[in-house]
Amino acid sequence: MDNTSQQQWTTIIKPRTGWFDIDLKELWQYRDLVVMFVKRSFATLYKQTILGPAWILINPLLTTVIFTVVFGGIAGLAESGVPSFLFYMAGNAIWSFFASCITGTANTFVTNAGLFGKVYFPRLTMPISQVLISLVNLVIQMVMFFVFWVWFYFFGQAYGAVQMNLWVLALPAVLLLVMVMGLGVGIIVSSLTTKYRDLAIVVSFGVQLWMYATPVVYSMSEIAGNSPRLLVLMRLNPMTEPVQVFRYALLGCGEVSPAWLLYSAAVALVTLVAGVVLFSRVEKTFMDTV
Repeated sequence: MDNTSQQQWTTIIKPRTGWFDIDLKELWQYRDLVVMFVKRSFATLYKQTILGPAWILINPLLTTVIFTVVFGGIAGLAESGVPSFLFYMAGNAIWSFFASCITGTANTFVTNAGLFGKVYFPRLTMPISQVLISLVNLVIQMVMFFVFWVWFYFFGQAYGAVQMNLWVLALPAVLLLVMVMGLGVGIIVSSLTTKYRDLAIVVSFGVQLWMYATPVVYSMSEIAGNSPRLLVLMRLNPMTEPVQVFRYALLGCGEVSPAWLLYSAAVALVTLVAGVVLFSRVEKTFMDTV
């Protein structure tokens, strides 16, 4: 018998044709590669910058100051009874996390086409690494948030009261919800950009519009008022309830609806499944179209 027919191959790469061809076991085996991508992205993002990783704190701080002055001070759209600065910092933190999950994964195929064409690895490792980078940035920003929270709790009573509650225990699940939704939307966009490059330009603008449809720069009670229809319309936005929970848990302002939170979780799950299905279909032929 020919010796070649007795060879045992350790890895077999073959085409896949199913709609949901994602090997989760293989994805877990490449977890070290995900960590490497995270480290590489951090190194390249802040390379040759004067302040380096300090921009992780400077950007949200400047954005919070602008929101506090413009929307809180001039327009008066902040929640009453709590410090406007913390109100906007909390909303901006979770929204920036969601937005960076989308924008970070939106160009996965296009920007890494050269790497994808040279070596094989599970393609989902790239968007997952981008989401993890956003999560690390959020953790660093939350450290800054809690520094300000402690100051307002002990010395800033004149600006309003702040108090945490048991909903803080639900924040890890809420962050997972936001991460899943951001990953789902991001990989849908990244899959479509292989054919329609215009989406890469439109996505940033679309995320900005989505932010203004979410109670990030304004309080739901200030906008909805006594209009139940407007309140329902706002909560149909799947990012509304996570923002509400985030603020309610950390500041004690606003209100939370568990039913609407479950709705957001369902939308996030459906979005992720749809994104993974589309991603698994596009990755088989994207090198021919990129």
